[in-house]
Amino acid sequence: MRATPLSVREARLTRYTHSVDYVVHYEIPPNNRAEAEAAFVQLIENLANAGFATEVRHGDKTSLLVFLKIASDKLLHQQVYRYRLQDWLYGVRNSAPNKDLSQYFHDEPISDAERLRLAYLLITKPKNEGGAGITPRNGQWRYVKSVFPLHDHKFNRTWLKQWSTKYLLDASDINDIRDRFGEKVAFYFAFLQSYFQFLVFPAAFGLGAWLLLGQFSWVYGITNCLWTVVFFEYWKRKEVDLAVQWGVRGVSKIQLPRSEFQFEREAQDPVTGEIVRLYSPFKRLQKQLLQIPFAIACLVLLGSLIASCFSIEIFLAEVYDGPFKQYLVFLPTVLLTVFMPVLTTILTSLAETLTHLENYETQDAHQASFVQKIFVLNFITSYLPIFLTAFVYVPFGKVLVPYLDIFRVTAQRFVKGTKIETEDFEIDPHRLTQQMIYLTVTAQIVNFLLELVLPYVKRKVFKAVKDVQEDTNGNAAHAKDHPEEAAFLERVRNEAELDVYDVTIDYREMVVQFGYLSLFSVIWPLAGCSFLINNWVEARGDAMKIAISSQRPVPWRGDSIGPWLNSLGFLSWLGSITTSALVFLFRKDPYGPDGFPWNVRVWALLLSILFAEHLYLVVQIVVRSAIDKMDSPGLQKERAQRFALRKQLLAETLGEAESEKASGPSVVSGAEKITREVLEEEARQASIKGHGAPEEL
Repeated sequence: MRATPLSVREARLTRYTHSVDYVVHYEIPPNNRAEAEAAFVQLIENLANAGFATEVRHGDKTSLLVFLKIASDKLLHQQVYRYRLQDWLYGVRNSAPNKDLSQYFHDEPISDAERLRLAYLLITKPKNEGGAGITPRNGQWRYVKSVFPLHDHKFNRTWLKQWSTKYLLDASDINDIRDRFGEKVAFYFAFLQSYFQFLVFPAAFGLGAWLLLGQFSWVYGITNCLWTVVFFEYWKRKEVDLAVQWGVRGVSKIQLPRSEFQFEREAQDPVTGEIVRLYSPFKRLQKQLLQIPFAIACLVLLGSLIASCFSIEIFLAEVYDGPFKQYLVFLPTVLLTVFMPVLTTILTSLAETLTHLENYETQDAHQASFVQKIFVLNFITSYLPIFLTAFVYVPFGKVLVPYLDIFRVTAQRFVKGTKIETEDFEIDPHRLTQQMIYLTVTAQIVNFLLELVLPYVKRKVFKAVKDVQEDTNGNAAHAKDHPEEAAFLERVRNEAELDVYDVTIDYREMVVQFGYLSLFSVIWPLAGCSFLINNWVEARGDAMKIAISSQRPVPWRGDSIGPWLNSLGFLSWLGSITTSALVFLFRKDPYGPDGFPWNVRVWALLLSILFAEHLYLVVQIVVRSAIDKMDSPGLQKERAQRFALRKQLLAETLGEAESEKASGPSVVSGAEKITREVLEEEARQASIKGHGAPEEL
């Protein structure tokens, strides 16, 4: 594959359709054509110097598609060996790669995910490190719209067909995802599958509690809190197990540098002696402290909007009795629908800006900080409405509702001459349950439609409109395609317009859902049943989103679910507090207090919360200790590899000692003794932990 800038060569692409590594979608704006063309020439030169063969084809009327392929297997093998050697040096791998590459790659073949990951690194890493130095939409590469790998549609069809006919996913399904899309995506599906399997218990127990115990049962509350602890601690162990099995444990130590990092000075590393780029940790701390006013701003802005709409909804639904009531009750929903996305978008942009100001050296640190801010937004938007109902509306309703008369006074000014009628306020006994049902059932369905169905319909409509416009203007890109390439190029153009898949969005949905189950399921114990059904569909829907609605993701590696693990732990802990408070307030009367807060024994409420929290911490310690004593295939594999490595090193040491027997026979004897003692101790530790006899290793 070769390329001539801004021209389409006669060579056919059909023989490359199954070996293209990446596609660069390059934009050429008519008003900056000369500058874009000059940058395009530099793009092709950089790619060629980095070892890529390229071919160029037309995209739409203002863009080009550059097809990339690593030019030689030798270069690919060098990259694989280099990064596997790096893994060994950082302790990710237990043994160094074999220098005999032909035999080595036969024993440990290169997966699609590894090839694509290394190809992307070769595209994006700086030129002084052997890469092309191309960062999309940044600096001189601002005309590079995207760099993406092509979907394997044969695999995608088989994948979706298999999953649609299976009730449960197994390890081979997750491994297939890992080999195609990388460990980060595989970790999400592994988490989703483990979460789905664990949901069987709260779904079954919740159904029994709903039929026999009713709402706000302390038995259900304690059991549910215990379940959250067990799942959280189990998943922490499962992460380690998967990371070992996939050979990525500790890979987070090898972090990708951010091209946007702005260093202040360069200095010599006292350990390695290398020149490293530094940024003042005190300046970063000053920027990080801005997270406090950011959280306050989120709470004030989003909280004010939610509380205002909540108050308006209470007034219109339960106090107002004037004309058009049946229509006015939808006003709060309209206000939330209009203003919530606007505020969320603004605050998300602010979170991105603050994260950039913190100026992290690595992409992982940058992403972790951003996720922390997004979690604050999600927590407020997802849980504040039900917090207001449970802990404000029910216990303080009759005290606060008289202040809502301000809405009647305000409306009265617009309808002079007509008295606005009101009715006596009574707390809606079913409001809390109805709200929980909406959040755990209706909202899940709406989210699925917005996430999967709406983007598909929108994309089809926009594509149809675009095709009509191009055909009308007579400048359609496909008119210039060679017949042998037409179908392939049409598919690539469609993929170029797809959204980039972001696994963070899917993690966010599952963590928020876990929060509903942990914090509020004592209100409606059937929430577990709803989530069990939803997550079976969600796994298939997310697979469709990757295969159909998104560009194929760059297969990045990871050794965990990242900062979302801390979010799970926080929600699990907070669930012990909210559950105890809800059980205390509603245990005698499922409709809750009578709207007067002085009838609530505050000291008893605080005591129950304190007891529940300490009980949670004790249970967590016990569960963690119990799980730590359990074994797993991944940890067995890790110990076996370490044992074999130590045995090999000691054997090599003995071999060297044998060759020097004439000069030091006592050394041989000492080495033999050390070998025997070390191996016996290793075997003894393995037997104590129940990991099998040493001869099995």
